[in-house]
Amino acid sequence: MDDHTPLTAEIRTVTANGIEFGYLSSGPEDGPLALCLHGFPDTAHTWRHLMPRLADAGYHAVAPFLRGYAPTSVPADDRYDTGTLALDACALHEALGGGDDAVIIGHDWGALLTYPAAAYQPDRWSKVVTMAVPPARSMGFGFFAYEQLKRSWYVFVFQSPLAEFAVGMDDLAFIDRLWADWSPGYDGTWDAAQVKKALRSEESLSAAIGYYRAMFAPPPENPDAAAAQAAGETDAPQPTLYLHGAADGCMGLDIIGPVTDFMVPGSELVVVEGAGHFLHLEKPDEVNDHVMRFLGA
Repeated sequence: MDDHTPLTAEIRTVTANGIEFGYLSSGPEDGPLALCLHGFPDTAHTWRHLMPRLADAGYHAVAPFLRGYAPTSVPADDRYDTGTLALDACALHEALGGGDDAVIIGHDWGALLTYPAAAYQPDRWSKVVTMAVPPARSMGFGFFAYEQLKRSWYVFVFQSPLAEFAVGMDDLAFIDRLWADWSPGYDGTWDAAQVKKALRSEESLSAAIGYYRAMFAPPPENPDAAAAQAAGETDAPQPTLYLHGAADGCMGLDIIGPVTDFMVPGSELVVVEGAGHFLHLEKPDEVNDHVMRFLGA
């Protein structure tokens, strides 16, 4: 498969948690569900290397476009807190016919919603894989260290009402620059182009930025979302594999903390040398070997 070949020409749709999700899929539909969740600035196409490996192992691999990322609909409730996002993942598990043998895999924002989804409804997921963003408790106050604040400047820009204007300038060149800064040496031109398609409308761009604005918002009023968000502050009960690129330009290796101290026995931390933030695209064979080994253990 060519590096830039989409998994399928057909984007399917499914309704979950009141949202119509577009998704890519691979593998037998009666196999164990492997829900693969992308981050920002990214799309479901980010899993084009891993999903065929999952399919070959018998999994029904599904990669949705997260809420607000076209072709997935922009939610009427305008909610992007991690609790609501976790409910999306659990509802997708239900809608896609997942069983207790399902696995959940998340990168970046996908990781941030995976932690509460796995902890809130643990019977849905047998194993967890996350990449590039560790549990918040592992980082502690490391996020506010000077070097990390320099990396995270965009988070604070996104709190501004001018964020949509800044990101949208020059054909969304902001997105190209993030890919270049976060994964130095990786040519993310094709990937960034897919992101631009997903965020071309004003509504979708505001949705993607809304994830960051929700970081500083009060807890969600929806009691289920609030409970899911709170669950994310506890240890997920499933064995978890956490992978991080040693040269990550977004989330520095120096601040991720003792990750496995906040995971159950049988969990693992793997640092991928020579890889940045999009490690699963930069070093796909190495990353996917770790994922498949862990899931098969």
